[in-house]
Amino acid sequence: MAHIPTAPIAAASLVGGYVVARETKKRPLGGLVLAVGGLLAGRLWHRRVGPVGTAALTAVYLGGFGGSHPLAKKIGAWPAVLTAAATSAAASWLVADRRR
Repeated sequence: MAHIPTAPIAAASLVGGYVVARETKKRPLGGLVLAVGGLLAGRLWHRRVGPVGTAALTAVYLGGFGGSHPLAKKIGAWPAVLTAAATSAAASWLVADRRR
């Protein structure tokens, strides 16, 4: 599992969580997708970059999720979600994946 890149996991779980919440009209299901993706990425981050790197990447991941809500009011839901996903994926690649 150590060879799996984390950037797509982070991006897909942010986008997937949004899609699930939107399509099912059940926000907790979207949160479950977000949590599962975050836990998987977090385990991989911890193995690769330790606790400090994991904390930083988790902050970016959760900050993107939280920040996408007010950003959506300014630029729309999809652009906000894609911005959060791209930001988290870029951080994941830079910190945890690029050395692989």
